[in-house]
Amino acid sequence: MGKRQVKNESALKEIRLPEEGELFGRVLKMLGGENVMIKCDDGVTRRGRIRGKLKRRVWIRDNDIVIIAPWDFNENERGDIVWRFTLPQVEWLKDNKHIAKDF
Repeated sequence: MGKRQVKNESALKEIRLPEEGELFGRVLKMLGGENVMIKCDDGVTRRGRIRGKLKRRVWIRDNDIVIIAPWDFNENERGDIVWRFTLPQVEWLKDNKHIAKDF
C-alpha cells in the first residue's frame, strides 16, 4: 500500500473544466468492461464509456465526479468519459460553485 498523497493548491492547477458540449456527471454504477452509468448535471442518466486513453491510467469508481462528452448521434443515451476528478479537486469545484454542494 502506498501513502495517501495530500494535494495542495499547486497540485490543483491541473484541474480541467468542461468545454462546450461537455457536462459534469457522477458515476452511479459500474456496468462492467468499459461501461458505467452516469447521472449528468442536466438531469439525464447516460451510459458512459471509459476512453482508451484513460482506461489503464485512471481508475473510475462509484460516486466519482467526471466530465462526460455526449455522443453526437445518441446524446441523451451515451457519452465518453474524458476526465475524472480527485477528492481535493471536487472540493475545489464545490467551493468555487462550478458544481452544486449536493451533487
